[in-house]
Amino acid sequence: MKKHTVVLLALLLVFALVIGACSKPAEPAPTPPATESPAETPPPADTPPASGDSVELTVQAESAWVPHYQNAIERVIAAFPEANIKIIEIGAFDHLDTIDTTDATNVDVADVFALPADRIYGLSNAEVLAGIDSQKLASDLGGFADFDAGLGGNFKIGEEYLAFPYNIETLISFVNVANGKAEGVDYTQPLELNDVTKPETILLPAFDAWFGVALTNSAGIELLGRGDDGVLFSDMTKEWADLEPEKQAAIEALFNYWKVQYDNNTPLFDPEAGWGYIDDTFATGGGGVIRIGGPWDTSSVSEQAGDGADLEVYPLGQITVASLPLTHWKGGWGLGINSRIEEDAHKMDIAHALIKEIVNPEYAVDLFKATGKILENVSGDTYAASDLSDIDKKVIASVIASYEEAPARPLFTEWGRVWDTWKNSILSWNAQVPANAEEAYKEIKASFDAMMTNF
Repeated sequence: MKKHTVVLLALLLVFALVIGACSKPAEPAPTPPATESPAETPPPADTPPASGDSVELTVQAESAWVPHYQNAIERVIAAFPEANIKIIEIGAFDHLDTIDTTDATNVDVADVFALPADRIYGLSNAEVLAGIDSQKLASDLGGFADFDAGLGGNFKIGEEYLAFPYNIETLISFVNVANGKAEGVDYTQPLELNDVTKPETILLPAFDAWFGVALTNSAGIELLGRGDDGVLFSDMTKEWADLEPEKQAAIEALFNYWKVQYDNNTPLFDPEAGWGYIDDTFATGGGGVIRIGGPWDTSSVSEQAGDGADLEVYPLGQITVASLPLTHWKGGWGLGINSRIEEDAHKMDIAHALIKEIVNPEYAVDLFKATGKILENVSGDTYAASDLSDIDKKVIASVIASYEEAPARPLFTEWGRVWDTWKNSILSWNAQVPANAEEAYKEIKASFDAMMTNF
């Protein structure tokens, strides 16, 4: 059928040409006046906007971040004069709440925004994040020893990068030197949890898994892991006798520490009163020698330690458990791009340029001053040679040192169940009053056994 149609059309075309050859030639089209110009052919849809056309882009920033972001925006506009970049001033977690309650198309959701590493899978599943050319950005910025082995790899799902490294973070140790001297404690050497006889010497809120994992990580305890076969497992479901010696030792040290607090009737293992007890006890004159926290705690902790006069900062390993140093996680934040602009190549170029300028190593010190963010690809020497305060320099050096020793943070969503499971099991000791570490472990095992039945 198709062949016959083609033949018929060919014959008709020949006939039309013959008739046309015998007819009068067409009059030439009149020449347009000199003042008129021929109609312009519209540019293809993917052509960048013409000069003067505006490309709108939004970026989320917390209030303190705004000055740094404004400077970064100015540098982007120098390269992309058509860019009109507006800041949505909102806290990072509040912005994530907006995403959770709406979606990526909401105008209140920025085109570029900050996100913690542990949210990457949830945001990916919600299709909020656009793919990022992170390898190109990393190459342009420089300083990454092994991009995929570091924070960059945490933002890679499958073959796609969904955020670019913004900040490395992990826990560190804060020491009140005045209290240490008053208590006769040599805080310049690592303090062993098993050696605690006074409840206030080491202030460790171990019932909270965010801090408790520093203890479990030291012994290689996997509260919840995923095997190579994809199956979830937990070391805390093993029988006591089957736990490796170093894992038994860590649980025993935790039990002994709890017992000191319990026998002295302190509220440290109280989820409501414990935090206030730590703050009050760590304050100069309170007897607290060492506590752990994040770099974001520096301001409040400094205030407690004589407005910084009595404060010293060390890596997290300044506390040991059964002779093994505390180790937290390789935590961090990334900068993501809203998936709604993924099909707009020009906007994506500007979004990449904005990320590049926000984390530009040349302005690493300014970034820290504004946001407290520490860049993975900037050496400690750079910060040490800057005009930052001595305390800030010590905090940065301690974070970098602790980060290098820390294991990767588990990012799969099921880990979210561990928080309450750990907390409830440890706090149950106050009611059950176990006689020894093995009895205490039974409470942990029962909670984790119940958790594992839900997977």
